[in-house]
Amino acid sequence: MADANDRSRHWEWQYLDLMRRIWEEGDERVDRTGVGTRSLFGETIRFNLADGAMPLLTTKRVYWKTATRELLWFLTGDTNIRALCAQGVEIWTDWPLDRYRRETGEPIERAAFSRRIVEDAEFAERWGDLGPVYGKQWVDWPTYQPVGEGLYKQGPGVNQIAELVESLQHNPGSRRHIIEGWNVAELDAMALPPCHKTYQFHVANGRLSGMLFQRSCDLGLGFAFNMWSLALLTRMLAQQCNLEPGEVVWTGADVHLYLNHAALVEEQLSRIPAGEGRLTFNRRPASIFDYRIEDMTVSGYAPQEHIAAPVAV
Repeated sequence: MADANDRSRHWEWQYLDLMRRIWEEGDERVDRTGVGTRSLFGETIRFNLADGAMPLLTTKRVYWKTATRELLWFLTGDTNIRALCAQGVEIWTDWPLDRYRRETGEPIERAAFSRRIVEDAEFAERWGDLGPVYGKQWVDWPTYQPVGEGLYKQGPGVNQIAELVESLQHNPGSRRHIIEGWNVAELDAMALPPCHKTYQFHVANGRLSGMLFQRSCDLGLGFAFNMWSLALLTRMLAQQCNLEPGEVVWTGADVHLYLNHAALVEEQLSRIPAGEGRLTFNRRPASIFDYRIEDMTVSGYAPQEHIAAPVAV
């Protein structure tokens, strides 16, 4: 155990203390996946982005490039896993794979399924789409226009990201700097309803802060990506809007650990956080939609070993 001074110095103690409380005090329940969880409701973690600091967990390795590729994919509005699989990013593959196995009865391995998604465009179109998940809502929220006699046609989509940048640049004091993913009318069409559902941004003293409300959080696996993506999006927006990075605030509603993650929890709680990764942008892209993985360099990140754990689908 670290002393009080250690805890005050490293942000990650917020995460480890929450993990311990969930595992020891959380309400045990049967969840959607059938695996079972222990959970607490309404938790918050904060991180200061000053001097390029980024909220990368150090008690296990976080694959920040994978998380970054996912965020950049969201910003394209794409909802098919083909572009992700082509980059070796498999974090969304299990949902289409599960559907394929269930509907065809073919016990295909994930690697073979991903390879076919990449190599066969028709197969990818049929089996690789996730429905109107995050990116679709972020950059192409559907609208409908009346055409008479009670009928409607689809109108132009709302690009929430573009409108957010415009709002931050021209009306920084607004309380409406929001990205929303929870489109009630389309939830049933999504492979997974949005977990990191609502982002809000705040400008004060030339600094941009970001807050995420997450309805459901797998603390053992998902949180590390969610926290990184919140910070990265805030940093990207700050650069585009000529602001300094401020603070990121993550708030989780149902924050849980899966019962089959006991080995992960015990191992991670035995480790002491140390060090801090820092992010540098190698250029300033023309717009928020033009960032590439090559634009980002992380330095000073020296995590402890990766801890493997199963994903509940």
